[in-house]
Amino acid sequence: MIAPPLVGRNAVITGGGRGIGAAVTRRLAEAGATVLACSRDASAASELIGQLNERGDRAFATACDVTSPDSVAAMAEYAGETLGHVDILVNNAGRAHSAPLHHQTLEEWNRLFAVNVTGTFLCTQAFAPAMAQQAWGRIVNIASIAARTGLRYVSAYAASKHAVLGFTRCIAAEMAENGVTANAICPGYVDTDMTTETVERIMSKTGLGREEALASILQTTPQRRLIDADEVAFVAAMLCEDGAHGINGQAIGIDGGEFLG
Repeated sequence: MIAPPLVGRNAVITGGGRGIGAAVTRRLAEAGATVLACSRDASAASELIGQLNERGDRAFATACDVTSPDSVAAMAEYAGETLGHVDILVNNAGRAHSAPLHHQTLEEWNRLFAVNVTGTFLCTQAFAPAMAQQAWGRIVNIASIAARTGLRYVSAYAASKHAVLGFTRCIAAEMAENGVTANAICPGYVDTDMTTETVERIMSKTGLGREEALASILQTTPQRRLIDADEVAFVAAMLCEDGAHGINGQAIGIDGGEFLG
């Protein structure tokens, strides 16, 4: 019997309580990893962690505000207590916002960068040095198609995700000789609460019905559908396997062919 590919690996997933983060947590556990799901409210992941433990996986949950250095340090300490060493970090915690430039507030701009960029930096800084010392590590950053192109009304969000991609490539270069890889996954619209909120904003501002509002954001997608969170999790888990060692510093699109550059 062939063992699951991530047996013996320990993984930390931020924003692991719902959406893409929950799907990644589940997929990594299925692949044999011991997982620690982090979210601002630890109870957000409690049901998922309970399900994983019931089926025999080793799974934990903890609270973490990725914008706070103290909170990240406490989370890293807890990871050390529960997991021992950390081999895999999935930076998934994120925030989205849309507004025309003339309505974009500095407060929301700063909030997006605090969660999407600073959070990714703090968590990576907390775990990457030890990965380098153990000569094995996988860092997977959940970015967005907005990290690879420009889109209307999402200047702050796109700028933050461009920063995540740039950071990913720098870490990939810096860690390349230490057995650590860093890659970014760039999904299109994913079937999560975040996209539901986007559709609801369109409905409130335009008067469109739900189906029409959803169609308006899918009109540029060749497959005319939302990406499933499990599709993102599939790629995240693949990047964490030993066989993915040569994939480093990449922006991997999961968008049905929307962006071909």
